[in-house]
Amino acid sequence: MSPEIELKFRIPAGRWAALHRAVATRAAQVQSLAAVYFDTADDALAQARMALRLRREGQHWVQTLKAEGPNPMQRLEHTVLIGAAEGDRPMLDLSRHDSHEAGALLARALVSAAPLVERYATEVQRTRRVRRLGGALIEIALDEGRITAGAVPSEVREIRFCEIEFELLQGEPQDLLAMAARWVARFGLVLDMRSKSERGLMLARGQTFSAPTRARALQLPPRAAAVQVLRAMMANPLGQVLANASQLADPAGGTPEHLHQLRVGLRRLRAVLKVYADLSPPELLALVPALAALFGQLGAARDLDAMAESLWPALRAVGAPLVELPSDALAGVDITALLGAPATQRLWLDLLGQCQPASGAPDPTGLKPQQLRRLLAEPLRALQRQVWRDAVRFDRLDDAARHRLRRRIKRLRYAAELCASLWPVKSSARFMRGLQQAQTPLGAFNDLVVAQAGYRTLAERDPRAWFAVGWLSAHRHVLEADCALALARLAGRRSMLD
Repeated sequence: MSPEIELKFRIPAGRWAALHRAVATRAAQVQSLAAVYFDTADDALAQARMALRLRREGQHWVQTLKAEGPNPMQRLEHTVLIGAAEGDRPMLDLSRHDSHEAGALLARALVSAAPLVERYATEVQRTRRVRRLGGALIEIALDEGRITAGAVPSEVREIRFCEIEFELLQGEPQDLLAMAARWVARFGLVLDMRSKSERGLMLARGQTFSAPTRARALQLPPRAAAVQVLRAMMANPLGQVLANASQLADPAGGTPEHLHQLRVGLRRLRAVLKVYADLSPPELLALVPALAALFGQLGAARDLDAMAESLWPALRAVGAPLVELPSDALAGVDITALLGAPATQRLWLDLLGQCQPASGAPDPTGLKPQQLRRLLAEPLRALQRQVWRDAVRFDRLDDAARHRLRRRIKRLRYAAELCASLWPVKSSARFMRGLQQAQTPLGAFNDLVVAQAGYRTLAERDPRAWFAVGWLSAHRHVLEADCALALARLAGRRSMLD
């Protein structure tokens, strides 16, 4: 399967006309596209992060299979030209992919032998032109159309969309990023990693939002250069970040779980850059302050979501005279505006650039497995020593030090998870389980500390908040005991690094 390297952007309200004028020049072509997407009734292909379609492109039909690539900019694609678009739509034929890697991927995804059915369809009016940037050729495609789903005409659901795609036809990924950055700055475009197939699946399931994207295991090659490993360890959490940010930056918004998973992805990404700073180039480390600032701005909104999920129902149950904290008590932000802001879009493009191979320079020779483990283990051991030291004296730490310990446990867990494939499965799973079991009560304790500070501030102007302050104080000792017990168990565990 050949790699498809592209970026897709949502067009802000009021910018369509100007963008259309910029694309629809004399050299542009207009094309009508109509596609039908297939999957099993239980979405086996979608779960394997694949999409299979028949599409009419002008006077021809093509069958295309797409699969996830090595980083968020790349997807694997295998397309077969079927023939002239005359008469009825051709039949779907999976054997068209047999002679390629595509066939093996498809077979693995369809092990249940469930029949493929039509799940959703797209109709697109595409205005496309090809631009040159240095030695690169880049296709700019402005798409306007609709996605439909539903077997019964009276129950057909649809969503309309306008988007612009930049696809690399020739050149380096950095060339594509450079051109996209110019258009983002000029038209206020917002990166949107949701494909048409993802939106179609959402519509077929009757969902309002695309599903939150959670952390996924990373399989590192046993032999690789440090720079290759670092790129892979960055690309994995960046995919999680961009998928959830795409939904939250949409005017329709997202759910608290999208925000939670976005922050988890940012934590995982920051863990790589913190733990492996010595392996990171200066251009990458220069992005750390912007990442930290964005993470901090998202924190207040997440704190409110956490309270709404557990604390506020508990306060209502005991008859608290005041339950909900006003958003200004925790300096809430407009998540959609923050994620769509030019500074955030620049950050996303810069991070994507750091996940691409260096232009024109071959990667250095890969390390042997034991060399690679040694290289990745030493920074983890240093962090582990800090965690174990504070874990055994948790009762003597102040709240700031306890919060620092919690952050270090998360950092250790996330960085270790991303390279765990290089260690035996049982020992790495046991190690992660211990970190998770310590992280959970520490998270609950941190939520309590944040909430207590918020209610104390509110009590200065609304005395009813003192009830919540007292109730939280009564629960503090219970959570402290839970944390101390979990940390003692963690310190007594063997590490996967031992």
